[in-house]
Amino acid sequence: MGKIIAIANQKGGVGKTTTAVNLAASMAATKRKILLIDLDPQGNATMGSGVDKYEAHATSYELLIDEKPLTEVITQQTSGKYDLVAANSDVTAVEIKLMECFARELRLRNALADYKDNYDFIIIDCPPSLNMLTVNAMAAADSVLVPMQCEYYALEGVTALMDTIEKLAAVVNPNLAIEGVLRTMYDPRNRLANDVSEQLKKHFGEKVYRTVIPRNVRLAEAPSFGEPVMYYDKASTGAKAYLALAGEMIRRSEKEKSQQVA
Repeated sequence: MGKIIAIANQKGGVGKTTTAVNLAASMAATKRKILLIDLDPQGNATMGSGVDKYEAHATSYELLIDEKPLTEVITQQTSGKYDLVAANSDVTAVEIKLMECFARELRLRNALADYKDNYDFIIIDCPPSLNMLTVNAMAAADSVLVPMQCEYYALEGVTALMDTIEKLAAVVNPNLAIEGVLRTMYDPRNRLANDVSEQLKKHFGEKVYRTVIPRNVRLAEAPSFGEPVMYYDKASTGAKAYLALAGEMIRRSEKEKSQQVA
């Protein structure tokens, strides 16, 4: 059975979309069947997947508002070799349109219900805000991956995000769990980064991934070429880090499944 992971952080600029694109590509490279859903009206995950957001034949708008089947809205020709539900500025209207809909927070969950088992992982790139799109992602997801920078304000922000996730879980998805906390744009030479990293490990324990995503020029350059970093420069530290993250997540997921069977 497939697993749905929402990548979320109310704070922008923490590497959320970078993680969504590169994690999807890295998992696809391990021969897993992956779907990436772009719920951010900026459409950065779409462009980073080598798909022109202005020419996408369909977006998450059609999935959530027009209730088109998933098979009619996915784009299979992505540079990362995963399936994609694209996004562009049209998705901005979803927030308003959903206000008129019955069970509006469950639109995405219902849209994925018949297709979840077609994929090993479904990754959702959420907007950098708590709106109805993010609520839909949380309602549909099995777990939430939280990317964050190791800086002072990030600690306060991630605590607030965890509170939000707990409240949403109580209302729309009691099975929602924290997939993990991912340290991004990490510079080990920075004393504050190391201090915050240690505080994260004390607070969240094993939920903090061992894999750390470094600051890397190639990671920043790759989106402008419409490619995940592993196809832009597979030898870069960024590419190696996301491949390591994919491996760590897959091992965790397989361990969870074996424990559930036992």
